[in-house]
Amino acid sequence: MAWDEWEQLKSAAAEKRSTQMQLNQLDPGDGSGRTADPSQYGDLTVNQTDLAKIGDHAHKLYDRLWSEARVADSSSDKAAQDLSTQGFALGGGLQHVVTRWEEQLKSLMDATAHISNHMRVTKKLHQNDDHYIRRHMSSIDTLDAGFDERVGKPGKKNPVYGEPSKKKDD
Repeated sequence: MAWDEWEQLKSAAAEKRSTQMQLNQLDPGDGSGRTADPSQYGDLTVNQTDLAKIGDHAHKLYDRLWSEARVADSSSDKAAQDLSTQGFALGGGLQHVVTRWEEQLKSLMDATAHISNHMRVTKKLHQNDDHYIRRHMSSIDTLDAGFDERVGKPGKKNPVYGEPSKKKDD
């Protein structure tokens, strides 16, 4: 690669990364320059039925773990004790497996309960976020509109402020 080619590539890359301002909004097409309400096109879409399905599946998984995954606990624990009392080293290993299984099962059940509970409040939280963003966006539009109101022609002083006072120089 020639030096000139390298310099051209560097300058092209620098132009692409130059500081630019980009507003993530669309013109509604009415010529006002203001954007539509964010709830009409925004990324923050939360569907209650989707959240309810996730929460429902997590709750069903929790119930199945509670009823089906714990079945072997008591029999495995008893077998580990029997093997240990009979002098088999396998009893200690089986007891270790039973203990680890219980720990992992509790961790998994806690996670599914957390998901289930979280889905119940997520919709409300996202609604509050949407309302907060909408309030701030509408206040920006109101502020913007205030700058467009003109009392007189551009370049002339606003008559509300009156004529500047003429002070005598001492």
